[in-house]
Amino acid sequence: MTTASPSPSPEFAARLAADAESAGITGFVAAAVINHEGRVLLVRRNPGDYLGGLWEVPSGTVEEGEGILGALHRETSEETGLTIHQIIGYVGHFDYRNSRGGTTRQFNFAVTVEKAEPVVLTEHDAYQWALPGELPEVSDAVRELLAR
Repeated sequence: MTTASPSPSPEFAARLAADAESAGITGFVAAAVINHEGRVLLVRRNPGDYLGGLWEVPSGTVEEGEGILGALHRETSEETGLTIHQIIGYVGHFDYRNSRGGTTRQFNFAVTVEKAEPVVLTEHDAYQWALPGELPEVSDAVRELLAR
């Protein structure tokens, strides 16, 4: 199961962004690894979307002028209807090619939520609470993330 570093500060998150920018990465995504009773929340991309049908952890774009941690809270709420109770820690990042051909860095955080249900989807067509050893179709990066 995913192991996390201590709860990140806004200064820590700002350093993550600065490091990514210095590496030439322009797109940032904040992602929530939500564990509940030994299972992780996965959401499935809509079939017509970029990478449609692929399962992922809830995540979304860090908007202009927004910090990574602010985006983490906002996107988790927008995509799942769940409210983050606590950020347990930072569990790493991975880079991927976005739909415009650029590189996006996904910053992943282990979080707890105030309550695990109901999950209300706004941008995905399905969700599931999956056992880490029984994952549906996820990217190699997400599989590696959840194996940490």
